[in-house]
Amino acid sequence: MPTYAYACKNCGHAFDAVQSFSDAALTECPECGGELRKRYGTVGVTFNGSGFYRTDSRAPSGAGASPAASSSSSASS
Repeated sequence: MPTYAYACKNCGHAFDAVQSFSDAALTECPECGGELRKRYGTVGVTFNGSGFYRTDSRAPSGAGASPAASSSSSASS
């Protein structure tokens, strides 16, 4: 289940709450009864493997140009 961070608009009390996706957002501060707002933070992302390179998903530069040139010349005929 995800952890959500909340902060009170009135007293500034900040806390985390573990909630299901289907649970309604909290609206009342447990300290003073004031209005809560969700705090947004950064997300940690880890890329594993050999890396991402420009050439990983591309055809060689000469191979990509040849089919386009031949198809346009055959379309002209």
